[in-house]
Amino acid sequence: MDNKNRPIGFFDSGVGGLSVMREALKIMPNEDYIYFGDSKNAPYGIKSAEEVRELTFKAVEFLLNKGVKGIAIACNTATSAAVADLRKMYPELPLVGIEPALKPAVECNSDGSILIMATPMTLKEEKFNRLMKKYEDRADIIPVPCPGLMEFIEEGKLQGEEVEQYLLDKVNTYKKGKISSIVLGCTHYPFIEPVLSKIVEEDTIIIDGGLGTAKELKRRLSEKELLRESSEIGKIEIINSLNKKDVIDLSYKLLEI
Repeated sequence: MDNKNRPIGFFDSGVGGLSVMREALKIMPNEDYIYFGDSKNAPYGIKSAEEVRELTFKAVEFLLNKGVKGIAIACNTATSAAVADLRKMYPELPLVGIEPALKPAVECNSDGSILIMATPMTLKEEKFNRLMKKYEDRADIIPVPCPGLMEFIEEGKLQGEEVEQYLLDKVNTYKKGKISSIVLGCTHYPFIEPVLSKIVEEDTIIIDGGLGTAKELKRRLSEKELLRESSEIGKIEIINSLNKKDVIDLSYKLLEI
């Protein structure tokens, strides 16, 4: 097969990375995609960095064996734990990770605090703390650990009283006056954005890094002359380590939201 016609691989610890793949489909609709969700081992956010690194390396190997031409690690926790080492191991592979979209939040220059919602592990990682230090003089940045939130999404609970109450408690616990923006620091979280936007002030900006990651992936594929030239809409294959029909059904449903 011509390298340009090989699929693009996406990986996440579950169904969250579909929020990033959804953005990629908008800007590269003619590409084929293989999505691997490791729901069997989720959540990654409570595992050690070494465990996450090992699981991420195995997932990348799995996708490479499927013949992908580039990979998006669409998981903040896996990006923090493994992307630097993966780039050393596969220097020629177009590979992108994702990190909390703090830069655009700071550049909004709005009054009030910036809340960063993320898994406890993402917030503990050195990569995230370097990101915080870079911008701490320019804005009041408040990390908000959200244990349990990705599990709602893995179960297909994207709205309802339980989810609303969880988000309300988080926002009320961490806000110190006005909130200018909320950064969604886990790829699962964009799926609960409609509920979150209902409980915060109308002028609070909610930001996620999905589109930026998809654009960076497209740029890297273009650099290597690997973008597909066909005008036909590409195919999507979703694989999940749980190997359960309801998880695959949920995955396709999330892509359509």
